[in-house]
Amino acid sequence: MTPATPPTEGRPDVIIVGGGIGGLSTAFALAREGLRIRVLERAPEFGEVGAGLQIAPNCTRILDEYGLLDEAKELGVVPENMVMRDALDSRELIRLDLGDLERRYGFPYMVIHRSDLHAIFLRACRKAGVDLVTDQTVVDYENTDGGARITLADGRTEEAPLVIAADGLRSVARQKLVGDDVVSSDYVAYRAAVPIDAVRDNGIAEKDVTVYVGPRCHFVQYALRGGDMFNQVAVFQSPKALAGQEDWGTPDELDAAFEGTCETVGKGIPLMWRDRWWQMMDRDPIDTWIHGRIALLGDAAHPPLQYMAQGAIMAIEDGWVLSRHVARLRAGAAAGSAVDWDAALAAYEAVRVEHCRRILTTARAWGELWHLDGTERLQRNAIMRGIDPAEYAFTDWVYGPTALFPDEEPPMFRPVPLASARIEEDAAAVSDASGVDTGAALAGGTAR
Repeated sequence: MTPATPPTEGRPDVIIVGGGIGGLSTAFALAREGLRIRVLERAPEFGEVGAGLQIAPNCTRILDEYGLLDEAKELGVVPENMVMRDALDSRELIRLDLGDLERRYGFPYMVIHRSDLHAIFLRACRKAGVDLVTDQTVVDYENTDGGARITLADGRTEEAPLVIAADGLRSVARQKLVGDDVVSSDYVAYRAAVPIDAVRDNGIAEKDVTVYVGPRCHFVQYALRGGDMFNQVAVFQSPKALAGQEDWGTPDELDAAFEGTCETVGKGIPLMWRDRWWQMMDRDPIDTWIHGRIALLGDAAHPPLQYMAQGAIMAIEDGWVLSRHVARLRAGAAAGSAVDWDAALAAYEAVRVEHCRRILTTARAWGELWHLDGTERLQRNAIMRGIDPAEYAFTDWVYGPTALFPDEEPPMFRPVPLASARIEEDAAAVSDASGVDTGAALAGGTAR
């Protein structure tokens, strides 16, 4: 498809609030349809904070359609395997050949620095003629007769036929239109991206994505930027959060959480950034994302916990789905007709709400599964070691083509109850039970 050239003057067709990956990818998707797009970013400049992202085939498929996949592969890494290990004894639980995964879904599983993916979309937006404006703090949203209006902190207003709120976990639009609260998981993430030479003697697997799962903690490792950098993520449950303290997830808790883990994890913990950490929050799923001509998108609509590594991907999918419905409706309309935004938004909401609900709820279950202790940990390990890596029931529902209509949404996997596991009881390996429901099910996914 040859992208249409959007007009560069006049009132925008769409205002997007938020210049993160979700906002920029949606701006690019809609600009490709010849629409006039304006992105309002609160910060003084466009940019992303963080380290690595995992990009599964359901996203690399979209990047390929956009003509951006080759650039992403040049900046990222296409790993060979995804490996899960026990964080205490380092035993391998399951290994997924990512080459086989690519053959099944037609597109690669890759990892990339968050700022690199953001920069790819920023460059694409500039080339597509998107109006990119910084230092714009949006404080209010309202519908109008012909669209929607936003109010900025300085009192100015702007209007468009559609306003998309892609303003993140603590979305102003979400607060105004839904009014729900964020939900704390009581877990916190520490990250670090370091030169590969700093970790080569630590027993790492440079060509794999490795996840070490342990009691109330896990640790993720993979290479970035062509293998020159190495990304690490340490996640743990904070006793201070459980106690209701405001200052939680501090570095002393990081060190305590990973005492007793295997050698490779133990060597990685001192390298974590200690001047910043990310308290892990999500929100309960909601059924309504469209409020007149104001649409929620990305984390404003469905902020997940990170265990499925689908947060950024869901936002990119949101924009792709909306743009595909715009294209479909315009193809069936008279030449020169305005976009039927009500129909496009209804179609977007009809398919995305259920898919993202699945991701949010599965991510919560997956986080519980990773962090089991005692007998439940041994049951989980036994089940994972017994899974056939060529059985893709746990990934087909999420890594396959992004659905455009509800009847295209694939069926979910069938959970495997922990109680079905047969384990050899080892008193030395069983610690105090974690208190997690023993009916918890095995779910598929990975973490950033």
